[in-house]
Amino acid sequence: MTTANQAFRQAANSPAGKHAAEAAKEARESITSAAHSMKSKGEDLAESLGETVTDYASDAARKASDLASDVSRRASKQYGRARDAAAEAYDEMHDRAVDNPHITLGLAVAFGFLLGAVLVGRR
Repeated sequence: MTTANQAFRQAANSPAGKHAAEAAKEARESITSAAHSMKSKGEDLAESLGETVTDYASDAARKASDLASDVSRRASKQYGRARDAAAEAYDEMHDRAVDNPHITLGLAVAFGFLLGAVLVGRR
């Protein structure tokens, strides 16, 4: 009677067993080659993706910089307009004070009394 171990050896040494071993070896080599190919393609994809992300980040930074410049330019214009309006208002008040010195003096005295009353009322 043949043991399981002997049957395995006979099957492994038979032409079909040798053919199966060669087929398994070729399959292993094909899988290894495919794995290396996939790894290479994955690395290429990762590099391409990294470049794409870098391009998007650069584009976003450029757009943010352009927006900041635009906001700064607009703020500078508004500051200039506000400064001009304040200077114009001061000149107008000065001209009115010079034209009407009695009213100006009366307003100053009234504000003085009002301020004094508010400060004394706090004590």
